[in-house]
Amino acid sequence: MSTATVKPTTVRIEEGLKEQATEFLDSVGLSLNSYLNLAVRQLVNQRKIPFEIVGRAEVPNEATRRAMVIAEAHELGILPDDSPSFNNADELISFLDEG
Repeated sequence: MSTATVKPTTVRIEEGLKEQATEFLDSVGLSLNSYLNLAVRQLVNQRKIPFEIVGRAEVPNEATRRAMVIAEAHELGILPDDSPSFNNADELISFLDEG
């Protein structure tokens, strides 16, 4: 079995966040150092970040916001829903041909 050389590394973590992480890791029998080693090892082995990163939700543009407001108004009964409805594609095609 080969032994890898361990090189000290400094990681900056907000104090409160470090305390919360350490408290949780202690409860599952891991040190912060062990956890960071596990996370880095998974990064290398899987060639991906070992958890999902979710970006900011996109802010709807003006047209989308208007459509959302109108749809909600229809759902709440504030605006009448006078949109035609169709039971099958043939009815839709007939309606479009008439227009």
